[in-house]
Amino acid sequence: MGGLIYNELLVITGRWRSYIGFIGISILMPLILWGFNLGGGSINSEYTSQLGGSFIMVGSVFNSLLATYIIMNAFWIHIPFLVTLAAGDSVAADGANGVFRITLIRSTSRLKILVSKLLASYICTASLLIFCAFWSLGIGSIVLGTGDLIVIDNGILILEQGEAWLRMILGFSLAILVMCMVATLCFMFSAMVDNSVGPIVGTMFLIIIGYLVIAIPLDFFDKIEPYIFVHYFDVWLDAFKDPIPWESIGKKTSILVIHSAAFFVIAARVFIQKDIKS
Repeated sequence: MGGLIYNELLVITGRWRSYIGFIGISILMPLILWGFNLGGGSINSEYTSQLGGSFIMVGSVFNSLLATYIIMNAFWIHIPFLVTLAAGDSVAADGANGVFRITLIRSTSRLKILVSKLLASYICTASLLIFCAFWSLGIGSIVLGTGDLIVIDNGILILEQGEAWLRMILGFSLAILVMCMVATLCFMFSAMVDNSVGPIVGTMFLIIIGYLVIAIPLDFFDKIEPYIFVHYFDVWLDAFKDPIPWESIGKKTSILVIHSAAFFVIAARVFIQKDIKS
């Protein structure tokens, strides 16, 4: 299995589309950090005004940790698209290029090949999120500095710097799990077709529909909302609550894992029966 995953990673790194997300982040993040460096005073003033009645503020509350929290909130709709760019190619591209006519006649089972492709997609997905964290937390710490993290969401939460870093690790870990579910959904569509554009469009279409259902205040939508996977995408925000709602995190991650398992079972069923002769 290790050799199959390694081969799939070589295939992924050999496709130019796999680098679009990394290139986009490399272009966008420096601009965002530069903008935060120039305009961080306004954000600091906004936070200070909200805290002024309760605390005596010394210095600036704006740092790389707060900037990362803001970036994660802003990027949450866009990151899934970057994830689908690699996952959409994982199976469909080999089908379009006729690679399966060679690989699927070997002794290695189709299920093993499919699992290796999925795990390679997960590695690529995790790498993209870690790369984003490198820019926002790593380079951001150099540009914006570090300090305590102040989160204003239905109250005020002040996290000491050491704990804030642990919360960030938990937040990005949960974000990786969510994006792996997105990758699995795109992977399922990729197993069904031989065109990588279709899986990307199909995945983003379902995600957008999910967000619309959540946003529109209708009684019918409220009833079906718990069954929509997009409803649990915000699990990473639980990492910045006090106390950490471990029960809620466990429930949300379990539902996301169940969705991922269901998507993979569908993908496996389609892939095992795939006709490679025509």
